Amino acid sequence: MIIFFTFVLLTGLTAWHSWPELRQKPLNDWILDTAGLWVQGLLIPLLQLTLLQWLYQQLLPNWHHRLAVAPVVAFILSFVAVDYLYYWNHRLLHSPWGWFAHRVHHTVTAMDVMGTSRNTLWSSFLIVYLWVHGLFIYLLADPTAYGFGVSLTAALDLWRHSRLSPLAPGTLPPWCFSWLVLPQDHGWHHQSNLPPCNYGANLQVWDRLHGTWHSSGQWPETLGQSSGLPLWRQLIYPHPRPASPGPQTASQGAAK
Repeated sequence: MIIFFTFVLLTGLTAWHSWPELRQKPLNDWILDTAGLWVQGLLIPLLQLTLLQWLYQQLLPNWHHRLAVAPVVAFILSFVAVDYLYYWNHRLLHSPWGWFAHRVHHTVTAMDVMGTSRNTLWSSFLIVYLWVHGLFIYLLADPTAYGFGVSLTAALDLWRHSRLSPLAPGTLPPWCFSWLVLPQDHGWHHQSNLPPCNYGANLQVWDRLHGTWHSSGQWPETLGQSSGLPLWRQLIYPHPRPASPGPQTASQGAAK
């Protein structure tokens, strides 16, 4: 519950900047976003701390809290190593095989924090965060620093889906611009026209390394695309194999 209410608090603190867009959000979008918030903010952490701990106890009975590493190493595992796993996980979700489970997230047409959670209800089970975070919570002798990395990633995820731009003087130190994925960077991931780009969550380095980085001093003019599905199917049963995943297909080549 602490994790959930922290997530809700972060959502509220960031949402004030997006209030004009939030007021115009259609009811169906509110339902999608709110349902996703409960799944990502409450259900997933509860599963990581209960059912997954039991599962790993059955699979790895001798490894419970046996991995002793320095706090800085635990943080790097969470904030950097898992971020690289997520980069490839995200690219898979944009492939013809994974797009059906991810397409609802790309119906967001305005960057606001509530859109962070917009997903088909079960799509979070296809994201590495659930399984890897649960595993390291089980393995680490002291998962505190690892948990701090998880919380920081969640906070950056909310910020990254907002229009709270850090480009104003004094908002962030300039050196942050060259390694963090900023809101306008992630905005280009949600744009409607370019080939897909900017798959990373926390760090720019993975996209730069693999040729999928796109940077611009401006926000994209158009965001999102329609799923063409009724609300219940967006929540539960998205089309299993769309005829054309459109501009969000990973096989279309690297972005500039």
